[in-house]
Amino acid sequence: MSEAGSQADRAAILGSIRRALRRGPLSGAARQAVDARLADPPRGPAVGRAALAEPEKVALFCQWAEFNNATVARVAAADVPGEIVGYLARNNLPAAAAMAPSPALEALDWASQRMLTLRHGRGEGADQVSITGAFAGIAETGTLVMASGPEHPVTLNLLPDTHIVVLREGDIVGGYEEVWQRLRARYGKDAMPRTVNTITGPSRTGDIEQTIELGAHGPRRMHIVVVGG
Repeated sequence: MSEAGSQADRAAILGSIRRALRRGPLSGAARQAVDARLADPPRGPAVGRAALAEPEKVALFCQWAEFNNATVARVAAADVPGEIVGYLARNNLPAAAAMAPSPALEALDWASQRMLTLRHGRGEGADQVSITGAFAGIAETGTLVMASGPEHPVTLNLLPDTHIVVLREGDIVGGYEEVWQRLRARYGKDAMPRTVNTITGPSRTGDIEQTIELGAHGPRRMHIVVVGG
C-alpha cells in the first residue's frame, strides 16, 4: 500500500471515531496543536532519587536490579566473555548460548573462551541460555529496556530459562522519560521499533497463594553484565 493510501485509511478511521464521539472535524488550530505536540512531546514527571551523577546512577541501577532478583557483575569490556563463561559454570549451566546478532556483542573477544558455543539468531524453544544487549537501563527501578529489531530478536528475551544481558554504563539513565527521548533520537519519526520491552528482573508471579514463583512467563534467571568505560 502506498504512503498516501495509508494516510487516507488512517484519516478515515480517525474520522469514524470522531463521529462516534460526536465531535466535528479538527480545526486548523487544533491540528496545529496536535502536530506541535507530536513534533516535540512534553516530558513527563521525573523521579528525584535517580537525578544523580553517573557513578551513583550506575550503583542505583545495580542495587535495584539485585533487589528484583537479578544478579549483577561489573566488568571491563575485555572481561565480558570470561564473566559470562564463569557465570554459566558457577550455576552448572551448559557452556552454550543463543546470542543476539548485534555488532556490539560480536565485537567482544569470544574466541578467548574456547569452551563456549554460541549460536547467533533468534531464540528457540530448546535454548537454555540467551545473551543480548539492552537499549537502556533505568536506575530508578533497575529495569532493562529492550528495543526489537534484526539485532535483537524478541524471542531471546522470553524463551530461554537464563537471560544474560550486556549493558554499557553509558546506557544507564535515571528514569523512564529519558528512555523515550533516546528512542526518538535514535530511530526518528515513524521509525520506532516494533516492540519496546521493559524487563525488571527474572519473570515471576504471585498468582498462586501469593507465593512468588520465578520463571512463570519467561526466564527464571537474569544476569546483568554492566560494562564500564
